[in-house]
Amino acid sequence: MLHRKIYQLCCDGREVWIFLRDQQRWIERARILDIEGDLVTLRYETEEEEENCSWEEMVRLESIGAVTQKLASVPKGNVEPAVSDDCPEAEQIPNNRFPDANPE
Repeated sequence: MLHRKIYQLCCDGREVWIFLRDQQRWIERARILDIEGDLVTLRYETEEEEENCSWEEMVRLESIGAVTQKLASVPKGNVEPAVSDDCPEAEQIPNNRFPDANPE
């Protein structure tokens, strides 16, 4: 099951966070480049002492303990989402989100 999911993530080309059980560490914002047998090739970047480093690493499928991916992000604070005039009316966010319960 994990092999199929990793293959799907490889085809999608999305960023993933991978936990390596044997090293007890997370690889953040990695892309799965290839799967060959039980070897998974990952590419990711790190920032160390004002230096950006690109890494390509091969890990065994059995050492992968968890794979997560970001589904969405929302800005913090009281930010009103932008509504485009080109957007169909059915998909627009109404201006009055909390109508009065007792209109009089």
